Formats: sequence, C-alpha cells, structure tokens
Amino acid sequence: MTDASRVDGRPADAPTPEDAAASPPGAPGSGSASGAPWSSPQPDVGYAPTSEAYNTGALPTAPTPSSAPAAPLSGGPSGGMPSGGMPSPGMQSGGVPSQPGPSGYPTAPIPTAGPAVPTPGNGAPGGSPFWSQAGAQDPWRDPSAAPAWLAPTPPGTPPPAGPTPPGDGPARRGGFGPIMLVSIVVAVVAGLLGGALGYVVAARTAGSSFSLGDSSGETPELAERPPTSLAGIAKQLQPSVVTIVIRSASGNGNGSGFVISDEGYVLTNNHVAAPAAAGGTLRVVFHDGTSVSASIVGRDPGSDIAVLKIQKSDLKQVKFGDSDKIAIGDPTVAFGSPLGLADTVTSGIVSALDRPVRTGGDSGASQGDEDDAYLAAIQTDAAINPGNSGGPLVDGAGRVIGVNSAIAALPSRSGSSSGNIGIGFAIPINQAKRIAEEIIATGKARTTIIGAEVNLADETSGGAPLTKVVAGGPAEKAGLKAGDIVTKFVNRPIEDGVALIALIRKQDPNTKVGITYRRGGKTVTTTVTLGQR
Repeated sequence: MTDASRVDGRPADAPTPEDAAASPPGAPGSGSASGAPWSSPQPDVGYAPTSEAYNTGALPTAPTPSSAPAAPLSGGPSGGMPSGGMPSPGMQSGGVPSQPGPSGYPTAPIPTAGPAVPTPGNGAPGGSPFWSQAGAQDPWRDPSAAPAWLAPTPPGTPPPAGPTPPGDGPARRGGFGPIMLVSIVVAVVAGLLGGALGYVVAARTAGSSFSLGDSSGETPELAERPPTSLAGIAKQLQPSVVTIVIRSASGNGNGSGFVISDEGYVLTNNHVAAPAAAGGTLRVVFHDGTSVSASIVGRDPGSDIAVLKIQKSDLKQVKFGDSDKIAIGDPTVAFGSPLGLADTVTSGIVSALDRPVRTGGDSGASQGDEDDAYLAAIQTDAAINPGNSGGPLVDGAGRVIGVNSAIAALPSRSGSSSGNIGIGFAIPINQAKRIAEEIIATGKARTTIIGAEVNLADETSGGAPLTKVVAGGPAEKAGLKAGDIVTKFVNRPIEDGVALIALIRKQDPNTKVGITYRRGGKTVTTTVTLGQR
C-alpha cells in the first residue's frame, strides 16, 4: 500500500588553469606548453561537465645546423650551437675554445687558412717567422696569454687591423660572418618549412575555421518526425492539453487537464477542481496562449476525477487507449504544467500495474472517507510533479492510458515533499472514462462496492480482514462473513485493505468477479457480483 502525495500544484573553484613549460629532451632553449586540467564551478542547479584543458602539442622544431663540433667548455653543453644562433662568451665562432677577453667580450676570432708558409720579414726578433708585431701591440691582448700563431700572409697584403673596442667604430668582419650566414640560411629554410607546414594545416582545417558541424549533407528545412516519435506525440497532444488556473478563498494554484470532447468537456483531477467548488474560479489556458473560463460539471472524490466545461470552438480532443491492455515496460509520455511550467513533456515506461494508492483522508476501519481516493494505479517513472495533476499519460502511439494523479515522495526535514523521485501514479483511463461519462450524463458517478468494511490498520494478516458485512449486500450473498480475510480479488493478490478497496473501485458496478478468502485456516474461492452506491 502506498500513501501518495497529490500533485495539484497547490501552495505546498574551479582553479585557474596553470600552464607548465617543459623543454623537450635534446633541444636546449626550445620549449612546449602543456595545459593543466581544470574544473568549472558547479552551480547548485544542474552542472556542467568538467572541462579538461588539453595540450595541442608543439610543431617539431628543425635542429639548427652548426659548425664543426666544439670542445666542451667547463660546466656547459658540448657539440652544438647555443639557442639563438649566437656563440656564447668564451667560444670562438669557428668552434675553437678561447680565453674570455676583458669585460666578458669574446676575443678576436682567429681565421684559419691553408697550410702555413712563413713569410720573411714578419718574424719576431728572436728568429720566429710566425710572430707578429701587430699582435704584440693589440690593446685587447691578454698579456698572460700564450702567443697566438698566425698564418703568414702573401706579400703585398696589408696587415690586419687591430680589433675595435665596442662602440668605437663599425663592427669588424671576422668569424661571426659564417655563423650569421648559416643562421640566416637556417632561418630562411625553417621559415619556408614552417610556412609550408602551416599552409598544409590551414588547408586541412580551412572548413572548420568558419563552419561548425558536418555540412557535407543538406539539412531539410523541416525534419520529418514519425507520429509515434516523442516529438510526434508531443505535437499531436499539446493542442489538447490545458493548464488549469485556480483562484479561491483558500489560495491559488494550478493543475492540468485535457480535452475529451469537442463539445467543450475537459477531464482533470477532483483535487484540482475542488478548491473552486465553494465559490472560486477556474480558468483554462491552451497551448497557443488563449484562455477561457471553466465551470465544474461534476466531481468524484473516491476516484479523484472531475469534469469541467468550457466554451470554445475548434477544440481538438484526445484519443483514448485501453488501460487494460498495457504491459509493464510499455513506453509512457506525461503531459502537464508542473510548477506552473506549461507544455511540459516527460517520458518513461510503465513501471507497475494496479499499484494500490490512497490519497487524502486518514486511516480508518471502513471503506474509507468519501474524500479519500483509492487507486489501482498505473505506476510510471515519467517525471510527474506538483502541477501535473489532471494531465494525460499516453502510450507510445499518443493514446491516453491514464490521468496523472499522485506521486511517491520522500519527506524532508521541513515537512515538505521532495518532488519527483521517479515514482508517479496515474488513474487507469478505462476507469476515468467511465466516471467522466457518468458525470457528463448525470452530474455524478457511481461508486463500486462489495458491501463490507475492512480493517485498514491491519497490515499483518496477509490480506484484507473484513470487520463488517452488510446484510443483503454483495459480500453476504457470496457467503462472506466478518472475520474473513480476503487474499485474492480478480485473481490479484491482496496484501491489505487499501489494495482490496482500490481494485473494487476500479471495476464497473454489477460486474461478477472472483474472490478468495481465508476462514479458520481454510481457503475458499467464490464469485461475487459487485454493487454500487
């Protein structure tokens, strides 16, 4: 047995991403960026998936050609040119180590030529033909350095000028020339290669730079959706589904309903219409935004069904299904205005059938108060919330199989319900349709009875204990007595009194059904003809 809540709509760091630079092995001075994963803040309502930054990767860098391998300096790398294409202080451009000059500037390069041939007249006063007077007079020469050996120059060649201090004249031509030339060539080649690679990448991604998605095929102006698709069902039903706005002395609220006749009859729940029965007003709002006033034709609290009447032309009525032929697992679609949100559509499946549900009233020892609704309900996991009450539950073909009426909810600390938890209940449409037809015809509906009272508080007997049997009623005529425990009804197991009352009210009056009861350890099965009141 389930005590359900009515759903009538009554007043009831992300860290900043950090990039870490890492130099690939074997390429000093060049680096690639890698992004650190990060998460977006999660709002209270809904969440966005965690975004992860990703490393796009760096294009490979072509190695820079260098001159002949240099002898390693103390504490420095060997066998290559430092990043940037310029030699480090203390390294000769030709790859030969030298001593650093004053103030850290490099010493003058020592150009080399072919085999050295001594030239007379250039030797030092000690007899060495390779000693140069210009070298001895070089102001930048380190007095403590060993003599520098120069190759003799051909006759008639002017002696080389001494080095020019920084800022004292034009830059000297020397060993930097070949390196700069190599650097320029490398830069040009790298630029050409980079440009070609960039062109290829740009050519491959040119379309995605300006257009998102796959544009290879033509998109039709209007997609064709089958009538049995969710979109097709929504399009079919929405013109027939209405929002019901209630204004009464006890408060305001909203519910849902649907057109069941082109003559202006609208079906909804009794608990939606009841507040307006004592002088309040009802207004029906359609899918297109138009609204009209509504009046109550009749109400049946025991089944939670009410019928309203409106004056409007061009009404589109729903199509009815057969709630006796649905099965667990069949698709369902729920329509309504939960929390006042009109035109809401949710989907699910039939989760259970003939689920005993009692809404309203308090526990008692009889068949229940007149304001209590006992339902052998269709259970669905299609989302149903306050405001969905009275809206249609349809099958996979868009045919109405139930009327949304109640939900199971978890109580909160404040005493309010938790809203939808995937357990919703709908009145079977076969029962609702019969009651609506009787209300339209006579202004009221008949209630199916068995002529006995049951103990609703007893949940340990393994059935529905009968506390009283009405003389001359259907139960007495079938041979039942007070104290009997009903264990089956219409071939359905009975666990308690709510289940028995719900299944009795689901049947039409004057219907013959099977009933099984236990008396003194003996089980008896018989037939009973149901009555009415």
